[in-house]
This record gives sequence, structure tokens and C-alpha cells, in this order.
Amino acid sequence: MKLHLFNPEHDIALAMNLVPFTPPHAARELRANLGFIPALWASDGDVVLVDDVEGAMEQVRHLRPYVADVLFLTLRDLRSFVTESPVFSVDVWGWDKASVHQLKRAGVKDEFLPDEHRLSELREISSRRWASVHLLPELSAWNDGFVGKAWYVESLSDLEERVCKLPKSVLKAPWSCSGRGVRYVSKPEDWPRNRTWAQNVICRQGGIMIEPFYDKIMDFGLEFGINADGSICYQGLSLFKTVNGAYVGSVIATEAEKQKLLSRYVEWSNMQGLISLTTSLLRKNIQGIYQGPLGLDMMVVSIDGRPCVHPCVEMNLRRTMGHVALSLNAKADEPQRLMQITYTDKYRLRVVNTNENVVNNSIY
Repeated sequence: MKLHLFNPEHDIALAMNLVPFTPPHAARELRANLGFIPALWASDGDVVLVDDVEGAMEQVRHLRPYVADVLFLTLRDLRSFVTESPVFSVDVWGWDKASVHQLKRAGVKDEFLPDEHRLSELREISSRRWASVHLLPELSAWNDGFVGKAWYVESLSDLEERVCKLPKSVLKAPWSCSGRGVRYVSKPEDWPRNRTWAQNVICRQGGIMIEPFYDKIMDFGLEFGINADGSICYQGLSLFKTVNGAYVGSVIATEAEKQKLLSRYVEWSNMQGLISLTTSLLRKNIQGIYQGPLGLDMMVVSIDGRPCVHPCVEMNLRRTMGHVALSLNAKADEPQRLMQITYTDKYRLRVVNTNENVVNNSIY
């Protein structure tokens, strides 16, 4: 049996690295409204922690074909459950100090949780700096149709020097999520109004990332899982859309359909080579440190009118919305679907059937 926790504030918690930690209002609301979503990938009989049991049951009522038969519990209820059911494992969206602190307070024993040393290792590997050193150079150099550079700088003067050398640049906090912690410098006059923000990032996180701005054609990702024995499994292709860096929705389609779309811009044989190289690099650098899902966000970009692949925009050492979409099990005889997170009075996860070809038209 597994105990599941959706903690979408994970990346912000990594950046703050504090206990106790109070997430921003939007992150708390997202967790409260969508805490049920582990039911999409859990197994029958698993336990999912939520803020509101009745609210979670109402949400899954609308997603009944996709969810497992799970038990919803609040953190308040968890202590008695742990006492009665001492044998289980824990599966969180992402590991950080705050999530471990919450689970310990609810009675989960240390043996089921990463210790301080492991948390420190996971935080380091989760930073954009780590991926820019251990993944991006080899992945971008593997094929002449691949591109991508990123630099980590520790002073405002070094950052300003690099900004002045690039026609357009993107500034990124080492730890951030869903478009937060990202600023664009598309012309020289943009730099002064980003200076204070950049200085604050350097003070809080020790440095900042700077990358060339790329003319994006489409977003996509590769989803992986690291098993208990250290083996690494490629789980599938993720096609998704972002607006200003924020996640909008994922295509639910068969691997063949998704590969067909991506093959408009890059030969699938090259992607197979990229998957193999990525698996090798993950095995070399992460094996024995992390167990669970991870994803690499990538882009197809235009370089002088030629489509190229940026093979490591970001590595997410956690579950991703791409993993969630893969858990919905697309079938060839079903219409393509779109998984979206919408917000009106609250956050909702919607799975939309469509007669249109969403892979080829609707989302891009």
C-alpha cells in the first residue's frame, strides 16, 4: 500500500528551503482543490492525503473512469491510520524539507522518509544549475540539430556582462516552478527593470541562470521513472502547452500519434538516440540517490528558420503533469483528449474529449 501526497508547492519549497514553510496562497489553493489527483496513478487500496475528503470525493465523481479505488484521508486523520497500518510506502509529488516535516508531524516514521542528507542531495540535483552542468552540454552536443546553452552566475556584474553579450536572454532562478522565477530581457532597456529582481534572486539562492532566448515552436517533454533497483525506465512522450512559462494543458494521445507530431520537426530516430543518452546520463548521475518519477522539459525551436531541439530546458526531479497525462492511458480507438487545469472559482482538472485533432491543431 502507498500513501500519496500532492504537494504542488514543492518547487517553491525547494527554493525557500525552510521549515516551517507557508506556501503562497495560489499554491495552497491548488493543493486544496487538486489534492485528489494521485488517485489517477494510484492503485486500488492506496491512501491519498487531501485537505477535504468530501471535496475530493466530489472531484473524482467527475473523473470516475480514470481513478483508482483509494481511501482519502486528511493529515489530521493520518496519525491514527499510521498506527493501525504500520506497513506502507510514501509517494509524494516531490521531496523537500516541508513535505517531510508535514508527514513526520502526522506520525509517519523516519524509515519511510528521506533524511537530511538525502534531502540536501535531492535539492542540489533539482536546481537548474545542476542540469546545466550534468545534462545539457552532452545532450545539446549529441546531434547537430540540437541546441542549448545556460550559464550560472553568482554576481550582478557577471550577469550584466552576459546580458549585454546576448541579443535576447532569459533569466531564471535556480529553483522555481510554472513560470515563476523567469524573466525575459528582449531588448537593452528591459535590463534595468529586471536588475533588482535579479539581485534578490542572487541574494536568496546564491546565483542566477542566464540563457539565450530561443524562438519556440512547441513544448514537449520526456518522462522517466527510476525504480527501487536503480533501473531507469522511459515512460513516454509529453506534449503540452505553456503560456508565459505556466502550464496550460497536456495532449492525451497514443505514443504513435505524439511521435508523428514531433516527427514533423525532428526524426524520431534522433529522439530515440536522445532517450538512450538521457537514460545513460541519469544512471551515471542520479542512480542510488533518487527513486521515483522525473521529467525533462524540452522545446522545438527555430534557428535561422530551421527547427532544432533544445533537449534540456529543465529537469523536474518529481512527478510532472506529463506523468499525469500518461496515467490516463490513451487508446488508438478513442478520440484524442486534452487534460487541462482550469480556474474559475477554484482549480479543476478537466479531461476533454474532442472530435478535432488536438495533437495537430487545437493546442498549438
